[in-house]
Amino acid sequence: MDNNLVKIPEHGPCFVCGTQNPKSIGMIWLRDEQGRIHATKVFTIAHQGPPMYVHGGASAAVLDEAMGAAIWSSGYSVVAVNLEINYKKPVPLGVEMTILAEIVEVLPRKILTRSEIRLVDGTVAVTGRGIYVKAPHLFKDMNFESFNFD
Repeated sequence: MDNNLVKIPEHGPCFVCGTQNPKSIGMIWLRDEQGRIHATKVFTIAHQGPPMYVHGGASAAVLDEAMGAAIWSSGYSVVAVNLEINYKKPVPLGVEMTILAEIVEVLPRKILTRSEIRLVDGTVAVTGRGIYVKAPHLFKDMNFESFNFD
């Protein structure tokens, strides 16, 4: 992982990264110089689906938020309109995972992304692709000055 990573501000009540939400998954997002998102996470029993493995919905939520973080930290106000999550391997509880996400393409009305959760040995366990549309009107009351990474 790149040593020049910048922590992205969390947003309070967020289900995935918010410190004001007692049910938050607790993700901390880091951004590299190319705008890619990096994170690590040890999922706990609170994230369980099948016995001793992460719930698919928890994996999907984390990948959605990672892709969104890549876009938001690049200066766009967006919402997801399509997520594709592919489960390749079960994600075990109690072991540190690596989460990565990046923008693939910025089009006039939408932004395409990709993401993945890697197991400790580097094996890709879950992949995600997302389509996000620009929707600044939904976030007009939020202060985004803290998202400036220039």
